[in-house]
Amino acid sequence: FYGLTTSVLFETDGFVIDLVGDEVVGLYPPGFSGPEHAKLAIRAAQMILQANFSIPIGLGVHTGVAYIGTMGGADNSIMDVRALGDSVNTAARLCSKASPGEAFISEAACASAGINFDILERRQLELKGKSEVVDVRVLRGDSSVTVPDSDKRIIAK
Repeated sequence: FYGLTTSVLFETDGFVIDLVGDEVVGLYPPGFSGPEHAKLAIRAAQMILQANFSIPIGLGVHTGVAYIGTMGGADNSIMDVRALGDSVNTAARLCSKASPGEAFISEAACASAGINFDILERRQLELKGKSEVVDVRVLRGDSSVTVPDSDKRIIAK
């Protein structure tokens, strides 16, 4: 799971920020991943869903402002890199709500990626710490939608 997931993140210009228990946290900062960072994150989600895992997985993709920085030890050495902010929390909450085999893609991420997912199921989720519902599209590994590479259009089969 870790090997395949991190490989997909690297292949799609993502940044592995953390490996926690049964979770891989990846980011697509525009300065690192480029202007199509949201599209790359959605593409990575689809690639991970299409992989054959012996464990059930669910994913969450959201976009917005994140604060990325290092956490230091007592001797001022760098011990860890962290991402903080409401957008990071929203992505984590989406992931925790997703059932095995599905990715919740926020409408904000779809808009940022320039992808119209109208043919996908739409849900409104109540998330911890949010006063308003969050609109998402449900992407499944067996979906008839293919998320394009960075220079291609979306393809519906």
